[in-house]
Amino acid sequence: MANAQEQIEKFQEFLELNHQKEIHALVKSGAKSLIVDFNDLAMFDPTLAEELLNEPDDLIRAAEIALAQFDIPDKTIKVRFLNLPDSQIIYIKNIRSEHIDKFISFEGIVRQSSDVRPQMISAKFECPACGNSIIMPQLEEKFKEPNRCSCGRMGKFKLLEKILVDSQRLVIEESPESLDGGEQAKRLPVYLREDLVEPKMEKKSTPGSKIKVSGMVKEVPLQSKAGGQSTRFDLCMEVNSIESIEMTYEDILLDEDDLVEIKQLAKDPQVYEKFTSSMAPSILGHDDIKGALILQLMGGVRKCTADNQKIRGDIHMLLVGDPGAAKSSLIKFMEHVAPRARYVVGRAATSAGITASVVRDEFIKGWALEAGAIVLASGGFLLLDEMDKMAEEDTSAMHEAMAQQTVTISKANIQATLTAQTSVLAAANPKLGRFDPYQPIAAQIDLPPALINRFDLIFPVRDIPNKEKDAMIATHVLELQQNPDSKEPAISVELMRKFIAYAKQNVAPKLTPGAIEEIKTFYVNLRNSSTIGDTEAVRPIPISARQLESLVRLAEGSARIRLSTKVTRSDARKAISIMRYCLMQVGFDHETGQIDIDRMSAKISTSHRNKIHTVREILNSFESSGKKSIPMEDIVAEATEKKISESQVEEIIEKLKREGEIYEPRRGFISKI
Repeated sequence: MANAQEQIEKFQEFLELNHQKEIHALVKSGAKSLIVDFNDLAMFDPTLAEELLNEPDDLIRAAEIALAQFDIPDKTIKVRFLNLPDSQIIYIKNIRSEHIDKFISFEGIVRQSSDVRPQMISAKFECPACGNSIIMPQLEEKFKEPNRCSCGRMGKFKLLEKILVDSQRLVIEESPESLDGGEQAKRLPVYLREDLVEPKMEKKSTPGSKIKVSGMVKEVPLQSKAGGQSTRFDLCMEVNSIESIEMTYEDILLDEDDLVEIKQLAKDPQVYEKFTSSMAPSILGHDDIKGALILQLMGGVRKCTADNQKIRGDIHMLLVGDPGAAKSSLIKFMEHVAPRARYVVGRAATSAGITASVVRDEFIKGWALEAGAIVLASGGFLLLDEMDKMAEEDTSAMHEAMAQQTVTISKANIQATLTAQTSVLAAANPKLGRFDPYQPIAAQIDLPPALINRFDLIFPVRDIPNKEKDAMIATHVLELQQNPDSKEPAISVELMRKFIAYAKQNVAPKLTPGAIEEIKTFYVNLRNSSTIGDTEAVRPIPISARQLESLVRLAEGSARIRLSTKVTRSDARKAISIMRYCLMQVGFDHETGQIDIDRMSAKISTSHRNKIHTVREILNSFESSGKKSIPMEDIVAEATEKKISESQVEEIIEKLKREGEIYEPRRGFISKI
């Protein structure tokens, strides 16, 4: 007992020295636990720290008794220890019987979580004979009553009161990074109690979250088939503390020094250029794409209209291009910068894995919902590589998530709508391996036009031989191989993440009249710039209302880089220049010299659609003049007059034959069906 008293006194001294401020803050904030850094305890008294690792139950109780001695109203405040030494960080697969009742820590992904429910930790009984009170701690799953009283009475005792605390069971699975080769990920159930299951903390431990837990490993008795207790035991952990490894921008805490550094950087007139040069400095060039990625990280402002329509603020981007053009490297860098991101590769992804699935849950004995990558990344990024390798039925599941930012599930007895406020950054290769700039984008990637249209920006990443550029890339790559640390960014990844977090938390830019006028002028002029076609129906559409919303999001992202609450004309011009670059790259029709959005999002351009319309009219005119079998030479001669080449006529005739509009009764003659 003297030893226990000594431990309590040591903890009192330690808390007075190191945590006086935090204890006062506890009273103000009404928090239920005190966070203690293990390194501070080890520096104060190495012996006490060693005892904590070997006998955590007794030492944590001593720390809580010491804390209760302070002048605080709530005497049931828990002590939570973080940052255990490396010797105590153990993979789930390596936990053995020697670790039972020791203080250890491990990282993992939450696979399942039960509902938060009350659990009895102690019950108070009264003896009917002598009136004596008996307190029974409830340590096991089975409810325990006293067998006898000190007065000698045996039998039924009256239950006076029971102490309940909130508790929750999680199943933690090892992170994929810690596995070797074809090893199967191991799982361990963990139990959270009291303030660890408060709503704010519970958000950190939702299925799919990556967390670090510290606590005591306990053995769980198993029932043998015969009915008695088995000699084998299962393992679980009683959690003392939880740390979230992945955070949303809202969770990142900034101190005074960070705020000074962020505001100083925002005042720099070259801030946009600095950010662009700091994006993936190991990759040379691609400045247009890097600038757009910065705007995607900043994002637009999510809005809700009076009729409850949600307007998304997240920007979606698609990189299409030649192999070896650093698309995957840019995506991997984004995974590093974004506080919450899910990286998915095309062929290995299904619609259930990306959106959500319904699985059989053994713990709740029924069906349970498991969120997919786009839902788990809500508040962050879904990074989708090799998108062209995905099956069409899998990509179609993303339509709702990208436009409405929700995922609706109706399977088994579960009807649910999950939130997916996620920015999508995808990469795809052209169908034939390399890029053909004279074919519509949609004809070169196996993606549905409706999905392509949901991307705000589409960048072709082309690999064209150029002596000067190739020499620069070779020098850059070889220097990097020689000295990997040579390319220091102007803005560190840590500062970039903090800057974006501050901008997202505190800056919600609004459009100024100047910016509105700039975007409106560009939109109206571009839509009405076309002179092709005689009627309104066949004129190419250079830009649609979807791109108008994209312009607003990009302009808001540009204002956030300056930490400005106003979207100015210069922000609008920056958004317009990026949008124009994309439209010129992927929507420009070289035949007509016009921007045509159908080249980008449909399988056929407007100019080609006009030619089909012309050939149909030629066929109709021949048929109305009484010709049932029309010679091919006549069709070609008529079409040539209307500036359609012979090869194009043959291609259109083949297309109409496949669609069942015409047939060939004999060689060289065409008839309408």
